[in-house]
This record gives sequence, structure tokens and C-alpha cells, in this order.
Amino acid sequence: MNGTGRPVRILNEHMVDEKKEEKTLNFIEEIVEKDLSENKHGGRVLTRFPPEPNGYLHIGHAKSICLNFGLAQKYGGGTNLRFDDTNPTTEDVEYVDSIKNDVQWLGFNWVEERYASDYFDQLYAFAVKLIEKGLAYVDDSTAEEIAALKGTPTEPGKPGPYRDRAVAENLELFERMRKGEFAEGSRVLRAKIDLASPNMHLRDPFMYRIKFAHHHRTGDKWCIYPMYDFAHGQSDAIEKITHSICTLEFIPHRALYDWFIEKLDIFPSKQYEFARLNLTYTVMSKRKLLQLVQEGHVSGWDDPRMPTISGLRRRGYTPASIRNFCERIGVARRDNLIDMSLLEFCVREDLNAIAPRRMAVLDPLKVVITNYPEGREEMCLSENNPEKPETGDREMPFSRELYIEQDDFMENPPKKYFRLAPGQMVRLKSAYIIRCDEVVKNAEGTIEEVRCTYIENSKSGQDESGLKVKGTLHWVSAAHSIPVEIRQYDRLFRVEDPASQEGDFKEYLNPDSLSIITARAEPAFKTATPGEAFQLLRKGYFSVDSDSVDGKVVLNQTVGLRDNWAKGN
Repeated sequence: MNGTGRPVRILNEHMVDEKKEEKTLNFIEEIVEKDLSENKHGGRVLTRFPPEPNGYLHIGHAKSICLNFGLAQKYGGGTNLRFDDTNPTTEDVEYVDSIKNDVQWLGFNWVEERYASDYFDQLYAFAVKLIEKGLAYVDDSTAEEIAALKGTPTEPGKPGPYRDRAVAENLELFERMRKGEFAEGSRVLRAKIDLASPNMHLRDPFMYRIKFAHHHRTGDKWCIYPMYDFAHGQSDAIEKITHSICTLEFIPHRALYDWFIEKLDIFPSKQYEFARLNLTYTVMSKRKLLQLVQEGHVSGWDDPRMPTISGLRRRGYTPASIRNFCERIGVARRDNLIDMSLLEFCVREDLNAIAPRRMAVLDPLKVVITNYPEGREEMCLSENNPEKPETGDREMPFSRELYIEQDDFMENPPKKYFRLAPGQMVRLKSAYIIRCDEVVKNAEGTIEEVRCTYIENSKSGQDESGLKVKGTLHWVSAAHSIPVEIRQYDRLFRVEDPASQEGDFKEYLNPDSLSIITARAEPAFKTATPGEAFQLLRKGYFSVDSDSVDGKVVLNQTVGLRDNWAKGN
């Protein structure tokens, strides 16, 4: 954290250009290697990824996934996927399915699929054991009364009237809570620890609350549900997790994690904390992301502007790019703010190596080649990916009438303008050199088309013209190109750190985060399928959206060819 208490910003230039001769261990890897050297836990490494199924995973969860699964892979261990399903009012099977899909899409497989609800009977037995030890009690106080007696960080709490109930009475009341004899909110089970502790989490925390809600797995069997702090550490112990890795906000919870394990005398799982991922120009709170979805600010959890894994996938991000991003930002002990441009760099780097090249004109201007015979057509060969020569070439139809980009033509150009202009020559990528001869305007003075002549012996790969031109433009044949819907994206929020702003975070949404245009694309897009990624020459990387149907191709802009956004473009 910096002097203002806000996360330190990590710039992409520093992260990308930094080179190390030898990769050093992060502090969690150091802990694991020390444990292994001491044969702790019998030389085992077993981690877990424990999401609550109350929303879709986001890029912050991806960091945790890569850390937990990557750590286990590195040291020959395994990782459990465990759903923290202790709050039935916010959880849903839809979220369970999406989480499993996201983890597998990122390239990881779990050893066991577990649920906190698998352990409800065992957790109940643990609670009874603590009551029997005089370390837990049923409290009939209202939430307001409990809060009033809990004290402040500088003042100790005070015991309530039910803290010294007899063990037998607590056992009876807890059993009656389980049977549903009391109203929701009328009683809680609390651990009996230390009301004077400077750690507020140790001031007799809640263990169970009454909640009459249908659970997605246990149905109506239970009407009392364990709190996170009681379920989490015990679930780790039941599964014999060796390294329980969570984010920094759980540091104050660690003492309670250890207390429950010690008093129950169960497997000594240990909690370790690392800095959570904060990304510029977005929010990482599932509660806030849910608001965006429910209030219609985005089209859904998988809206390509969302920082969710499903949104990034739909936008065209690759698993490798996200894993690489998580590796680059590393594992830190303090919160930081990662520049969105670093994530974009990672996907740009990956797609440059693997994405086929295609041509599409986003803002078409008609070009008529007057000396090219009417009705004639020919094929030009264009390479699919210069980074992968083995992918070969594809054919592109060339004809008398073409489209180029509006901004690739200027009627009165400045000096050193190397695109198309009256009397000026350019090369059409993989085709011919053309020269602009005439500009045709309508009655309002708007340019409708430009008329050119082509140099017949200048075809790419067969050029005998001897001409040298400085500009090369992409193009499509007017007769053969197809319309495609292009969805272009900007940052979801107008400010770098919307979570830190005063007022409603939604006030800082970017009203121009999505624009939709119709472009003309080469006919190869007729066979494109959802999820395929392409580089549109000179424009950027795009992915075929799931909204595409026969006869209509929709492309999502993944990222530009360079970091123009950071430069104010």
C-alpha cells in the first residue's frame, strides 16, 4: 500500500520489460520447499480452490486458481475443488457449473470435487464437541445486542447474559436449533474465546445461524448453517489440506482458523495469505458485478466488458494469456493495482503467435479499378500467419470494385502521407499496386468512391514492375465480401480505480464502453465458428462471438495491435 492507503499501481512496461537470469521462488514456494525438506505432512502437497458458488469467477479468482493448481503441479501434489456452499440463499447450481467450466478452461484438473455441504454432519459434530468442552454456547441475544456488547478495537467486549449457560442447556438448545424449533435470527451458536482480544474475530464469533432456506445439494435437511470461519478451516482439516492459501483480507481470520483446529485436535492445516489481484478500470467484487448484471448495465456475466473469466473467454482471451498474466504479476505480500494494459499485452503476445490473419474493412470506402476488366475475377494468395509458415496461404478474391478503409484515403494529404491520395500509389496487401486517379463525390460533397488504375505486372509474389511504394493497405472485394457485425470495446469504467471512488461506483461507468458497427470482411469468415480468434490486418485481434448464426458473423474486439488506449487514442 502507498501513503494514501490505496493499492500501489503496477505498470505494464515495468512488468513486461523486466528480465531475470534466474527465476526466484515466491514466498509461498519457499514455505512449501521448507516443509518438504522437513518431510512435513509426509512430503505431501495438497492445496484447494474454495469458491463460493454465488457468482461467476473473475480474473482475480484466476490468479488464485493458477497459484493453487500451479503450486501443486510444481511439487507433485494435487488440488481439490471445494465449493464453499454454506449460504443457500445466494448460491446456485448455475454458478457451480460455470466455476467448473472456468477452471477446466484455464487448463487445470482437480483431484477431488468437494463441497462444504459434504461435511455438514461432521461440522455439526465438531460444534457439539466444542459445546461439550465449554468452548461454545447458544446466544439468544438480538444482533443489535450482540454488536453493542462486542466492544471496539480499543475497548474490550462485555459478556452477554447467555455466555455462561450450562453445557447441557447449550447442547439441548443447539439440537433444537437443528430441528427447526426456533425462528430464523432468534439464536446463534458462538465460540467462547476472548471478549478482550484485540482481534475482533476472536470475540466470541458466530459458528452457526438459523436459516430456513432450500440448499442446492442438501435440500431441506438443514435449517442451521455454519459460518465461513467455522466451515473453512475444518473442511481443510477433513481433506488434510497441507497449504491453505487465501488473500490478505483473511489475515485477521487466521488466529480463529488455528484456534478451531487446535481445540478440535484435528489435522493441522495452515493458512497462508497473498495479495489479491486488483485490476485497473474495473471492479472485482462479486456483489458489484452482480449489480451490473441485474441492473442491465451489461448483457450478463459473460459480457466481454466484464472481468469474469467467462467474459474474457467470450472476448477472445486465451487460457495461456491469462496464465501468463498471472505468472508475470507474481505472488506478493501487499495489495497492488495491476494495469489492464499488462493483461492486454499477454493476450496480444499469445494471439500474435497463433491467430490466423484475415482482412476486414471496418469503415468502407469503395475503390473502382478502372483498367481492370469488368466481370474479371482472380485469386490472390495471402499468408495465414507469418509466425506459423506451416499454416500456408489462403485465397482471396480480387475484382474491379474493392473496399478500403475511409481513413486510408485523404484527398489533401500532408507531407509523408503514405496511404492512398490523388496521384499517389499504394500496394494492396497480397495483390497489386494501384494509383488514385479520380475522386467521385455526391451532391453534398461527400466522397462516394475513388477511381484508380492498377499496375498489371505488380502482383505480389510475381511483381516485375520495379516500383517501390511505402504504403500497404488491406482491402476486400466488394462483390465477394460479407457483412460482419463488429463489437468494439473500451474500458468498462472511466476511472482507474472505481472501487475507491466516493458515491455509487456505477456513476463511473463508461457510457462508450461498447460500440457496434457493420464491416465488410473477406469471404473466409463464412466458415468461422464461435470462439475462433483472428487478427484483422492493421486493426487488431477479434474473436467470433456466440451470437453468430448462419448468415451472420459477430466479432468481438479482443485487443488492438498495440497499446493505443494508454496513449489516449
